[in-house]
Amino acid sequence: MKFQFIDVAKEEFPVTRLCQVLQVSPSGYFAWRSRPASPRQREDLVLLAHIRSAFALSHETYGSPRMTRELQDEGLEVGRRRTARLMRENGLKARRKRRFTRTTDSHHAFPVAPNLLEQDFSAGRPNEKWAADISYVWTNEGWLYLAVILDLFARRVVGWAVSDSLHKELALEALRKALAIRRPGEGLTHHADRGSQYCSTAYQAELRKHSIRISMSGKGNCFDNAVVETFFKTLKSELVWRTVFQTRAEAKQAIGRCIDGFYNPVRRHSTLDYLSPVQFERLAG
Repeated sequence: MKFQFIDVAKEEFPVTRLCQVLQVSPSGYFAWRSRPASPRQREDLVLLAHIRSAFALSHETYGSPRMTRELQDEGLEVGRRRTARLMRENGLKARRKRRFTRTTDSHHAFPVAPNLLEQDFSAGRPNEKWAADISYVWTNEGWLYLAVILDLFARRVVGWAVSDSLHKELALEALRKALAIRRPGEGLTHHADRGSQYCSTAYQAELRKHSIRISMSGKGNCFDNAVVETFFKTLKSELVWRTVFQTRAEAKQAIGRCIDGFYNPVRRHSTLDYLSPVQFERLAG
């Protein structure tokens, strides 16, 4: 390990000085340099090439659990400890975190539905339980608000919409997209918080028009909608907090690429046995 560190750092510091600091001899280092790589070291180099490629494709978001599954699905025999070691030694660390604004306005006169989910986020099939919420993204033009609807069966985003203001039509647009794409039958439960966007007359009428059961979180209880909260945390840590968006249009394009091009079809989800939402639904038939 010390010789490997010296080999990496020798471009910036003299070898003799590095050897003094690490208490090894220069002759030992040069002997190590001339020694042929062992089979294990050659395997590590092959694995590292795959890891670097997959890490880049994941937008530098995969830690060792997801990376291990990615390598195994490529046919490589590797365990999590070895993957973690190679990532750690080569500085491949998944990035993760800030601005806050309030998106839930529960001070309204609209009726509130009971909590039908009671924090049971399991679902036996697609279009059995949907969860909805609104979050926000900072740009140099100001806030951009994002409404999403997740199908809890595969944690898949089935509808989303953005707007520069937190109006009632934002949530309704995401809902109508989800309904048009999924065309759910009977038995669907829709869960959201008590915000005015979801309690509004127009939103409730759209749900009832499609015979959708209405469920709402308890007052001020974010855990009642934990799956969507987790999605927003993932989106922000893997995209939003790592990017400076100059315009709202730029942010909208990036969010679309992330949701439709990566999160739904590609990103491995620990709850889904490290399959992507699209893969999970496909395998479920």
